[in-house]
Amino acid sequence: MFDALRHSKLVKRIGWFFLALDAWVNTCLYQSHQTLRDRYESYVTAMDRFHVAGWRRVCVELACEGLTLGVGGSIVMLILAMPAFIETSDEDWLKKQDLAITFLDRYGQDVGRRGIRHDDTVPLSAFPDHLIKAVLATEDRRFYEHWGIDPIGTFRALSVNARSSSVVQGGSSITQQLAKNLFLTNERSLERKIKEAFLALWLECHLTKPQILKLYLDRAYMGGGNFGVQAAADFYFDKKVTELTLAESAMLAGLFKAPTKFAPHINLPAARARANDVLNNIVNAGFMTEGQVFAARKSPGTPVVRQREASPDWYLDFAFEEARKLAQAGKLGDERVLTIRTALDSNLQRHSESVIEEALRQSGKQFRASQGAAIVMEPNGAVRAIVGGRDYGASQFNRATDATRQPGSSFKPFVYLTAMMTGRFHRETLVNGGGICLGSWCPHNYGGASAGQLPMVVALQKSLNTVAVWLSVQIGRADFPANKYPGDWIAAQVGRAKIVENARKMGITTPLTDTVSLPLGAGDVKMIDMAAAYAAFANGGKRVYPFAATEIQNSRGQIIYRASRDGPALEQVIPADKIAEMNNLLKEVVAGGTATAARLEGVVAAGKTGTTNAYHDAWFDGFTGNLVGSVWFGNDDYSSMNNMTGGSLPARSWHAIMSYAHEGLELKNPYGVLDVPPKINLVNRPKINNPLAAQAQKPATLNPHYTKRLDQLETLFSDAKSQADSQAALIATAKGRRADLIPAEDQPEKPD
Repeated sequence: MFDALRHSKLVKRIGWFFLALDAWVNTCLYQSHQTLRDRYESYVTAMDRFHVAGWRRVCVELACEGLTLGVGGSIVMLILAMPAFIETSDEDWLKKQDLAITFLDRYGQDVGRRGIRHDDTVPLSAFPDHLIKAVLATEDRRFYEHWGIDPIGTFRALSVNARSSSVVQGGSSITQQLAKNLFLTNERSLERKIKEAFLALWLECHLTKPQILKLYLDRAYMGGGNFGVQAAADFYFDKKVTELTLAESAMLAGLFKAPTKFAPHINLPAARARANDVLNNIVNAGFMTEGQVFAARKSPGTPVVRQREASPDWYLDFAFEEARKLAQAGKLGDERVLTIRTALDSNLQRHSESVIEEALRQSGKQFRASQGAAIVMEPNGAVRAIVGGRDYGASQFNRATDATRQPGSSFKPFVYLTAMMTGRFHRETLVNGGGICLGSWCPHNYGGASAGQLPMVVALQKSLNTVAVWLSVQIGRADFPANKYPGDWIAAQVGRAKIVENARKMGITTPLTDTVSLPLGAGDVKMIDMAAAYAAFANGGKRVYPFAATEIQNSRGQIIYRASRDGPALEQVIPADKIAEMNNLLKEVVAGGTATAARLEGVVAAGKTGTTNAYHDAWFDGFTGNLVGSVWFGNDDYSSMNNMTGGSLPARSWHAIMSYAHEGLELKNPYGVLDVPPKINLVNRPKINNPLAAQAQKPATLNPHYTKRLDQLETLFSDAKSQADSQAALIATAKGRRADLIPAEDQPEKPD
């Protein structure tokens, strides 16, 4: 049978088919090979025509490498530009500051304004020519020649500054400065400078040079709480910008560099010296001759006499940003001209600023500290005072609300609270203060101190690092059965996750990177977040959202927002009994621990000091039943201080601020603390000798109980007025409708 199949025609045809297929495949492969070889030879022949040698080859290689680097650099630049361009994603980016707001303090006193001003509509063509020349000669001589970034001007500024060993000229163009004012903060960082550069290029593409210059002249801070040259002209010289003389224009142009330092109502000799420098710039730039500026040198500008009153600029910046967020959220409707009553205590604000300044003046050099910040708020989140730095004119960056720094041991209360919430730890529970290691990392206590078994309250008083890390392990182990304890490394990870969860519940908003040193305060936080979190201790475990605006009125006097009615409600996030336990530990830190310098006469206070590794930051966060306060000292460049701890200058400054803040208040103990207020022997007690103390006496005010009643009456009258207006409108509408129902012939005739 197999022989028959082998000789059948079907089998033979199948065999021939596969032979033909094999031949076709071989032919195709051969022809393809030949074709490719021919084309390659043609390509090589063609490329040989471009063959270069010698110096030409070097040029070609360099060009190729340059192209490669250029493409790679373009990709890197695009990646760096993306965060900057996100800032411009809002279609109304130019209207971000279209609010015109008048701010009142808690007592109804006018304390400042923010946003647009009606005189911003003065066209650039109406500005005096000498004012434009003074600004350009001083800030950006090549403004009309560069594309947003001026490499030549930057190099010239670097050269001048290097020769003078100080910052004489700035390297940022006017467009870069406008980009910062419109989109960015005043934070000194490489990231901000990169964003600033890209945004400057973006502005040059979307606006004309006159538009950029006009916006810059209208938005720049000019000292004395004034923004824009028209507001500055009115404040310093009681004139319109169109009426300025050359001498006055030179004085205003000198304010862009350091508004507070050269403000004429504060330091007239410095302002005139700076104005003379501006006149030199005008001559050197070729905009005017020496003869044209001679009269201005001979008769310098003289500002009108104004009382030197500090403007609460740190606070107003915070309040204005809050108002912008409310407007963006649609809570203010279409209203743009507003009057906002804030929780600001103007006297406390001034006193807090003087305390921080005096602390740095007296001890800053000793501790190598150049900056400080402070916040005071009520347990419900109402912010009473903000000190964002030492000098608002020198730097408007708000270190109290925008800076992120490590809190050090002031973060430990979140660790101890989380441990208490496991139910295994209480005030007198013995904890292990001996050595502990997680892998190769072994924390050490301040000064190398060691401890064995000791009560939890004593461990917090002494701020032992080893105990905080040991507790993070015990918190993690609480989730596992007794016979299935994980290793310390795994347990610590679980424990840190719970600590972060509670910190977030209480108000910490910044990312907290999970590291072994997190329980020691190694994660970056904002001061305002720390104050909000400590407010949760003060109020019994309720999450608060810091706010400035207590009441907002539109231009017609109607109340369109009230914090007590429209703001976020307080939410219980931590069991009140655990907060009470924790507060009784924290008050011992002030009574006899690392924060004795913060003790208040006749007031029960609680809180925690914080000192970071290498003394980069020093904190004290504390509270009473009435107020919460946070104080920080450090350096903007993160350089180390000279052994400053949270129990030294921060605690003493907190004491100076809070002693003043509690005058005239109906005193309360922190939540869950029943102790009698302490009597303190102030003999030899370290303190800040504030020469302004005699002037900083708090004015007599109504008892808080009666103040609250008056506020309630004001609210009732306001609500009653609103209801009466609504009823009147309804009655008028109803009368109109009834009139429409009466036949025309029956309606009374109108008198001639």
